[in-house]
Amino acid sequence: MSEERFAQDAFFVDQLIRPVANLYRISTLGPGEGPGEPLAFVRQKKLAIREDIRFFADEGEAQELFRIKARRVIDIGGRYDVHDAAGQQVGVLEHQFRKSLLRSTWRILSPADEELVVAKEKNAFLAIARRVVDFVPYGEWVPIPYDFIIRSGEREVGHFTRKFLSVRDRYTLDLSGDQEKRLDRRLGIALAIGLDALQNR
Repeated sequence: MSEERFAQDAFFVDQLIRPVANLYRISTLGPGEGPGEPLAFVRQKKLAIREDIRFFADEGEAQELFRIKARRVIDIGGRYDVHDAAGQQVGVLEHQFRKSLLRSTWRILSPADEELVVAKEKNAFLAIARRVVDFVPYGEWVPIPYDFIIRSGEREVGHFTRKFLSVRDRYTLDLSGDQEKRLDRRLGIALAIGLDALQNR
């Protein structure tokens, strides 16, 4: 089952360069916080009218594991459903638009809409800097690091961190603070991809 594939607590996420789609690779976290064993490949079509991001077991895309799908074509306070390969809902990603004006904030919800965790940018200065480079020519090539803190209530359960000075987008996702594994790791990985692919960074 796909959830068993993602049973560990730490992951490495990197973006692969492809002409017609954004492609990401999810791996175990290897030595030196680099990529370990590949676990999934993620495809996001560029200029899609409605987001439908699919996670596959290999780059050949023969086996779908799960997907993120937008509820609406345009939604400022976006809600994105995460479903497994059989179409069963795993949970929901919710972008908190107002709270994200200064520091990006996302919630992960259960299928019953219960809040599981909140992910929020740690550093307000870097959050503002990321917004400024959007208005600078070729600003997307400026590799500004960032760190999202993931909390369950008041308890810190993880981090999502962009690796510094990398031309490609490369991240680490660490959920080791969630020792009870209350958060389905597929939702954590979906959040990691959403933080890169679904918001104006």
